[in-house]
Amino acid sequence: MAELHVPGGATHDESDNPLVQHEESDVNIRAILGFGGILIVVAIVIHVAVWMLFGFFESREARRVAPQYPLAAGGGARVPPEPRLQTNPREDLRDLRANEDAILSGYGWVDRSAGIVRIPIDDAMKLTVQRGLPVREGQKSR
Repeated sequence: MAELHVPGGATHDESDNPLVQHEESDVNIRAILGFGGILIVVAIVIHVAVWMLFGFFESREARRVAPQYPLAAGGGARVPPEPRLQTNPREDLRDLRANEDAILSGYGWVDRSAGIVRIPIDDAMKLTVQRGLPVREGQKSR
């Protein structure tokens, strides 16, 4: 413990000093704990009341019947205008590629009145290699 030196050489302990004291009325622990307890009880009561209120609102909405609007009742299953969203894009892509493959690998008319036909791409490439590509006048072919 700390010692207090007094003139004359005698030592004096702090606990013996009548001027050194502590404050006994700084904090009221009982009031703080009581306030905390009341605060917890009030919070629980509020949470239960809100839970019950939401239960009441949910049951009231469950009993409620949606109104039938006269314009919506007669519409039935309407289809939106074009272009529509794809419902199965993978199948659409598969169909597109199958259609392109059929066009590229088969014979068909492009313009019957003009006599323009479509031939398979492999045959067209072979004919192009045999005949060569057309060149402009004045240029030499390689």
